[in-house]
Amino acid sequence: MVRGDIRNTMYDKRVKIFVILSAALLLACLLRLAQMQLLSDSFYRDKIAKLKLQKGFSRQLKTIRGKILDRKGKILAADEPQFQLHIDYRLSSFMDERVRRAKLLKAAEQHNAELALTEAQREVETRIEDLQQIIDKCTYFGLERADVGDKIKNINGKIWNLRTFLAWVRNDPDPSILEKYNHRINSIPLSEAIADFEKKFPDRDHRLLLVSKVDNIADVDKSWPLLELKTDDDIFTAQLEFLDVNGVQILPKAQRFYQYGSAAAQTIGWVGPEHGEKLFADDKLAGYLEGEISGRRPGVEYVCEAVLRGRRGELVYDIDRRLISRTRTRFGKDVSLTLDIELQKRIEEYLADCDLNANCKAPTAVVVIDVATGDVLALVSMPVFDLNRIRYDYNDIERDPNEPLRNRAVNKQYPPGSVVKPLILIAGLESGKITPDEIISCPARKAPKGWPSCWLYNRYPWIGHDDKWPNNARNAVKGSCNIYFSRLADRIDSSVLQQWLFNFGYGRKILSAPADICGTEIDRNLRQAFGIISSSVPKSTEQLPLLERVERRYFGIGQGNLRATPLQVANAMAAIARGGLYKTPRLFMDDEDRESSREHRASNIEHLTSGIDLNISPQTLDIVRDGMSAVVTEFGGTAYNEFAHAGFAEQGIEVYGKTGSTEKPDNAWFAGFAEDSTGRTISIAVVVEGGQHGSSDAAPLARDVIQFCIEAEYIGQAPDKMEQELDITQ
Repeated sequence: MVRGDIRNTMYDKRVKIFVILSAALLLACLLRLAQMQLLSDSFYRDKIAKLKLQKGFSRQLKTIRGKILDRKGKILAADEPQFQLHIDYRLSSFMDERVRRAKLLKAAEQHNAELALTEAQREVETRIEDLQQIIDKCTYFGLERADVGDKIKNINGKIWNLRTFLAWVRNDPDPSILEKYNHRINSIPLSEAIADFEKKFPDRDHRLLLVSKVDNIADVDKSWPLLELKTDDDIFTAQLEFLDVNGVQILPKAQRFYQYGSAAAQTIGWVGPEHGEKLFADDKLAGYLEGEISGRRPGVEYVCEAVLRGRRGELVYDIDRRLISRTRTRFGKDVSLTLDIELQKRIEEYLADCDLNANCKAPTAVVVIDVATGDVLALVSMPVFDLNRIRYDYNDIERDPNEPLRNRAVNKQYPPGSVVKPLILIAGLESGKITPDEIISCPARKAPKGWPSCWLYNRYPWIGHDDKWPNNARNAVKGSCNIYFSRLADRIDSSVLQQWLFNFGYGRKILSAPADICGTEIDRNLRQAFGIISSSVPKSTEQLPLLERVERRYFGIGQGNLRATPLQVANAMAAIARGGLYKTPRLFMDDEDRESSREHRASNIEHLTSGIDLNISPQTLDIVRDGMSAVVTEFGGTAYNEFAHAGFAEQGIEVYGKTGSTEKPDNAWFAGFAEDSTGRTISIAVVVEGGQHGSSDAAPLARDVIQFCIEAEYIGQAPDKMEQELDITQ
């Protein structure tokens, strides 16, 4: 083995000498031709330059992954680069007297032992000299020679022990020792293995030769960290000092760190070892090298891989080792999200606190949107997982029946239940199928076959909505009357009803990653569920199956095949809050968004007038808002008990809401919006899987989340802030 290594080394040197001599000969010929004036000066100079470049070499410089930030610039994910000087074990091992002794012993066994010994001794002396120079250079970075020597000794000792253990395993170890540890090789202490090894092979030189044969393991071919390069100056100095030193390289120890742990885990995503990523297949400086990481589906780390990754730099040298060209390292670009990570974290911690939330163990989703801008402030999916641990815990988390890896807020579709009723009412009023004052009777009796029954009657068989108030439009919203909305939906043409649902964002993906922020790669969006707005799952949005009549009745109460995501529900509520202006929700911020808070508040006023006008009449909007207000503010409203003493009115906040509950599957909903006297508004959607009643399971959560938004100053301003806002708009 050693003879082969020596021959390879000598061969490499001969090749280099041959290349240099050939190049020199060709250069001399070119110069001679030029002197004979057979070639122009410019011609041979170009040829010489090209030749030197062809026989040169290049070095690639590592890049750093970009950060992920929240709307306030708080770091959600970042590389903590720790560049290190690494040394190859095949070089460092020459400091180990046992390795040197083994090489000489193997050389002595060769056919031409004298020559082999001479070559082996020369190789040992050369490598020792190289190592001494490396140790000297390491002192430039504040280390003592003894410290560097100890590190090399530790590297060598660790790998020699491993090789010794494997040599023992491969040479008939004592069966009693194997039996003692139930043949679990890795459980056997090194001390016992070495003692048995020495007993079986008492001759030290024999043992050294056996250990030296263990040469085909990964650790022998690995490089090992020798010192930390703590500053940019250290990195630059190391690149210069060790440029020509074989067996030494500068490697980054980039650790991706998620400062907020589990907060927004499904949205942020994580990184892991690259597995066949083809995003940069045609770019040698951006393509992945062995051991590098890439974003994993489906979070922002994956979606924005094209800009987060960056691109390696490259130094190209000619045959004289002169720098010919430099490609600068392009560090990964930062990506800013609209999320408020502190708000997100507070909501997640609140939902997980069993002292505050009776449904703390239930899978839950919460979405909060800034109505003016469409910015998603919180995208909560419970349960969560720790982004700093996911690479180690992935298998266990993947098997969790509560699906922590799924982003429920955008990638799980639910029957929306009664939170869809405001949209059904808008479709009915705008299509002329009903008037605000028309009453649809809801008596205390069982509904006919094929029609949804009244939830009030189901609970209390002696009462219907007719016994409480005139069952007109606003009161039907207030009391969430199934009879009213199922009969109304039955009147609306299928295509009209579906179009209204589609206009509000149901039945389609509504969250995108802009190409100018996350790159141009196709299909790099977050995983999202489309939702369903037809009797069957459509093959395409252009061929949307019409609703069957029976199905339409159940769509009126948010049941049947109707499905929506929490994000779609919250965004539809935002459209109502804007006065019928639909806006695509935003998760990614651009450079123009990084302005002062005062400028941002002023821009909100402009945003309120932008969007796609759904052409909803003011009269219809007034009826819908009136009914949604009554849900939380009037006795008999389905969420009145939970909001009556919340104190929002005292804080200048008006809340508009709608509860919902579904069966098969059982889920509890609350959706709506809250606005202050200056017009600042947030919309919200909450769904609790397994919840029985929107009023008791989801409404309390929504109420407290709204309070969190007030305390985070997204709505509800102190008087001095209101005056500042007015000054800005005048």
